[in-house]
Amino acid sequence: MVGRNTREWGRHSERMARRMLPRSYFGRSILIVIIPLLVAQGVALGLFYGNYVPTVSRRLSDSVVGEMALALDRVDQHPEEAEMIFAQVKARTQIDMIVLPGAATLDLQSSENVLGPMDEALARAIRQVFDRPFRIDWNADRQSVRVQIGRDGNRVDVVVPRKRLDVGPIWLFVVWVVGSSLLLLLLAGLFVRNQVQAIRRLARAAEAFGVGRDLGPIEPQGAQEIRKAAVAFNRMQARVNRFVAQRTAVLAGVSHDLRTPLTRLRLTLAMLPMKGLIEAASLRPDVEDMVADIEEMERLIGSYLSFARGEGAETPILTDLRTLIDDVAQSVTRAGGIVMVLPEPGMCEATIRPDAVRRVLINVADNARRHGGRISFGLRTEGRQVVVIVDDDGPGIPEARRKQVFRAYDTEGPSGGNGLGLTIARDIVHAHGGTIRLGESPMGGLRVWMTLPK
Repeated sequence: MVGRNTREWGRHSERMARRMLPRSYFGRSILIVIIPLLVAQGVALGLFYGNYVPTVSRRLSDSVVGEMALALDRVDQHPEEAEMIFAQVKARTQIDMIVLPGAATLDLQSSENVLGPMDEALARAIRQVFDRPFRIDWNADRQSVRVQIGRDGNRVDVVVPRKRLDVGPIWLFVVWVVGSSLLLLLLAGLFVRNQVQAIRRLARAAEAFGVGRDLGPIEPQGAQEIRKAAVAFNRMQARVNRFVAQRTAVLAGVSHDLRTPLTRLRLTLAMLPMKGLIEAASLRPDVEDMVADIEEMERLIGSYLSFARGEGAETPILTDLRTLIDDVAQSVTRAGGIVMVLPEPGMCEATIRPDAVRRVLINVADNARRHGGRISFGLRTEGRQVVVIVDDDGPGIPEARRKQVFRAYDTEGPSGGNGLGLTIARDIVHAHGGTIRLGESPMGGLRVWMTLPK
């Protein structure tokens, strides 16, 4: 039980630490610099305030109190020369001393020195040397410290210059520590920013290439490892482009070679009645079926070629999707579909390949028309994205098969197609940097969501 609680607490702590860590490479790199820097500066400040300042304060206090004790010892030996001795002490040590008779009772509450441990060091030194009642006033004067010591029924007033007890400008050390840290952090930030920019350029190029936009080779910049990654990406991009071009050329040649004999067969079948070779009415349906099969073969060849070639050759332009959907709706209506268009008011523009997106919409709408009677187009803007929704009242697609229908050559189900329509639609939408997914329609059939970046 204890072990399980410990593991759960450890996992919870790990999750909290991950949430607190910066998600960007720049933020994490700066954090790697900041944490050791803060630790080092904290140790330096701790050593300074915990060792250097108390040691220097103790030695300064011992020196001042020793000079005070030496002067009072000389006065005890030669009381008639007290004024001369105090004058010599002031001239040599800048410590002003005077003995006031009849004032032995002292207020033992001393004011504190808030700028350092000097008050404790001075009080300790006076207590050890004199072992008499005393009082320290740190606020009597900004330039000096007033000390009162009881001595044989009298009171000794001592005025010590504050600079004799000051360990030096502590703020200067703090400013130096903070300033050097900020300077180091600035230099590290500039260096890391340069490396991050190179990584971001590589990431943008990879993302663009992944959705079908060829931005050309990128210039290797940054550290040696990042340069190697950029060179490797350029080589990979060139190999992929070369492979796609070769595949497209081969498929285009095969398509042309297959279409030529199919066209001759189709023309031959069309000329048979004119040549009087088909007289029996019973043979005409067979000929029409053969022509339909040839047309289906031509359509399949075109679909295969389009799937292999993609839609990358078309140049993206700023297009009003509302106008594009209206054109598609008219085409579907002429084909026998019942279409409703429900876009939001105003223009809805996005930078797209209009012919490719039109092909996606026609493909989705034709599927909806074959399986249902009514089709609805919806269009709206969400932030920097455009959302296109196509609903129908057909039988829909079970949730378990909604991902499977996007696979190439998936011919299960009642559509009877070649299994490439939704695959091509998905590739086109992804090439635009968008998404496509299926769901249940409020009309009872299938809903197709498409998002396209503006």
